[in-house]
Amino acid sequence: MKTIIKPFLIGIITISISSCQSYRELGTAPEIDAEEMIRGLEQTTDTTSIADIPWREYFKDAKLQALIGEAINQNLDLQVAMARIKQSEASLSMTRANRLPDVSASLNYSNNTLSNGAYGKDVLGYSTNQYSLGFNASWEIDLWGKLANQAKVEYAGYLNTLEYANLVQTDMIANIASSYYTLLNLDKQLQVTKETILLLQESAETMAALKEAGQQNQLAVEQSYALLYNTQLSVPELESQIREQENAICILLGRKPGEVARTSIDEQTVDEDLEVGVPAKMLANRPDVKQAELDVLAAYATTGVAKASFYPSLSISSASFGLSSTDFFDPKSIAASIAGGLTQSIFNRKQLKGNLKIAEAQQEEAVINFSVTVLQAGQEVSDILFGYQASLRKNDLRTQQIASLTKAVDYSQDLLVAGEAIYTEVLQAQQDLLSAQLNQVNDKLEQLNYGVQLYKALGGGADQTQAPSTPLMGRNKCYLLGASL
Repeated sequence: MKTIIKPFLIGIITISISSCQSYRELGTAPEIDAEEMIRGLEQTTDTTSIADIPWREYFKDAKLQALIGEAINQNLDLQVAMARIKQSEASLSMTRANRLPDVSASLNYSNNTLSNGAYGKDVLGYSTNQYSLGFNASWEIDLWGKLANQAKVEYAGYLNTLEYANLVQTDMIANIASSYYTLLNLDKQLQVTKETILLLQESAETMAALKEAGQQNQLAVEQSYALLYNTQLSVPELESQIREQENAICILLGRKPGEVARTSIDEQTVDEDLEVGVPAKMLANRPDVKQAELDVLAAYATTGVAKASFYPSLSISSASFGLSSTDFFDPKSIAASIAGGLTQSIFNRKQLKGNLKIAEAQQEEAVINFSVTVLQAGQEVSDILFGYQASLRKNDLRTQQIASLTKAVDYSQDLLVAGEAIYTEVLQAQQDLLSAQLNQVNDKLEQLNYGVQLYKALGGGADQTQAPSTPLMGRNKCYLLGASL
């Protein structure tokens, strides 16, 4: 029995060691200098970046934080992304299982009975029983790394689903923040409009009083009221836009339409010194860049599979160990067997060459797509930085403009009463002031949105979707591809 078992176990151990040694790292994608892609970026050695700030710290409004937290739990698109992760994780588990022996336990019983007179009087009613209990196994030995590369492809796909979930989450957070700020902007516009309506109403009544005093004509009165009515007409439109914006946010939250709890745009602060970090790390957190990199790594592994297909495959087609005898409790009934062989493709070599050429072309395509993705990411960050800086330069000028227009309205009204100005000058000054005040509100919305866009463009924060801490993601080199999370 020892003579049979010893070679069997030695063979299994040897194959296990060689399988562990076939572990390879996932590899690295081509490096691209982000500094050359982002124009207008000031040189800095500060590694702090808003891309590393969790969204709970980046968005300081407590009402906005509550909305984002609700969306992460209920957003339907994010739930779809999480379902894809589960599917990919299951597929990865099956692919990794291909590298392990297929072992099964078996218990068999057979009975063979001969009828009376079948072979003469000496064997009348002869009966035999056969028992077997043991383990059966089959295994393809991964000599050339084909199975390992197949697992790498699947693992890269699994990581890709994680990055897709990060991308969905980042987009969702950015959309909610942008929609929230837009809602606050509409609230402020409505407030400014209603305050202006009160002033215009006083102005129209003043114009009517001047007409009664013989200092103005009916035309001035009617045009004053026309400006008042025109401003009042914008109130229902703004209220409708507010309801629509609330409903849009509710859809992002995965809840039925309704009111949205919020603060005011006056409580929002615009950070005039956003930390983007050093160029080399600026684009490292972007999910789309990571996805493009994973596509490159998967393409490398696919090429490895195509190359390994040219070599013969070694497999254990049948291996068994257990008890097999007519007497189940006989200690001499222990038996073991192993059978294997090499398989080499002969007539489909042209097909293998074609598969290799396809894999190499796909690898080249993946590298190009990676470069394009990084270039576009750099352009996006550069555009946002330029736009943000330009928007900030408008603040002082807008404040001075409103101050001057406020004085112009006051002066024109005083001059009108004194008979030194005409009514159209008053109306124009009032219109210009309302327009400037609304533009100032829009300026702040623009700057808040630039902050949201930059957060999104740099990768969206540190608390992103991570690979689950499960035995599947263990660090055992016999099971993991080598890219430790």
